[in-house]
Amino acid sequence: MISVLIPVYNSNIVTLVTHVHTQLQLCNVPFEIICLDDASTSEVTNENDNISNLDFTSYIKSKENLGRTNARQYLAKKATYDWLFFLDADVIPKLDTFISNYLIFIDSDYEAIYGGFAYHENIPDSDYMLRWKYGKTHEQISAIQRNKRPYKVIISANFMIKKPVFIDINSQIEQKGYGFDNFFAALLKMKKIKVFHIDNEVYHLGIETSAIYLNKKEKAAETLLSLHKANKIGSHQNDLLLLFIKLKRYRLHYIFSLVYKTFKKTLKQNLLSSRPSMKVLQLYRICYMCYKDLNY
Repeated sequence: MISVLIPVYNSNIVTLVTHVHTQLQLCNVPFEIICLDDASTSEVTNENDNISNLDFTSYIKSKENLGRTNARQYLAKKATYDWLFFLDADVIPKLDTFISNYLIFIDSDYEAIYGGFAYHENIPDSDYMLRWKYGKTHEQISAIQRNKRPYKVIISANFMIKKPVFIDINSQIEQKGYGFDNFFAALLKMKKIKVFHIDNEVYHLGIETSAIYLNKKEKAAETLLSLHKANKIGSHQNDLLLLFIKLKRYRLHYIFSLVYKTFKKTLKQNLLSSRPSMKVLQLYRICYMCYKDLNY
């Protein structure tokens, strides 16, 4: 009935897999859990080996780093069942009814179900504030809000999708890198895949430092720009790309590029501080995107 698929890189997944496995058994449905270690460099894989002792659970080790997209494709093709349930390695379900909340939709007309993201209320150390604050502001969104624009908040850390749909869409993502959730979302919209969002969150535990996350947001902007230039991302609900297209249409992207060159140090000081502003982050992202467009 359901294949739970977890790509792993330098993460301890024993608690996550044990928790999910217990819930699956309580639901009394056919299932499998397949975890793919994508050539981790830490010794955490030795601890993860223990999950293979659980029924219908396997832990596969890749000899080479496949990257996020290829690892997911490998898992999808290896899966037995028609419904694929992807989880990131650095999450933990919020609810004890996490699995059963998804299984309600097994016989529905929907082709992809997204559960959502949540963050603990405890304020992290200042070095992690940017990622935590962005998550709380832009990712921890109710299902009611997400369903108003179902292709806007597509977070691949926690979702269930029909196997043929996933393999088809994921196969069109040919590059490695950060920020391809936007492309996946655009392809879902373009192919008119029936997407539904529910309040069935996982807590995001693997929060990066502000410096690492800001670099990832830069890479995501570059990915978005590259896809746009290659005409691969047409129909979409991405606010950043919509704004960029509008600015470029009126040739205002020159001004925003100049803002980046002139004020990038000042903007980054705010973003890497203990009180980062989400408005500053949005300004930084669009300015960075305009700058990269003119200096590609």
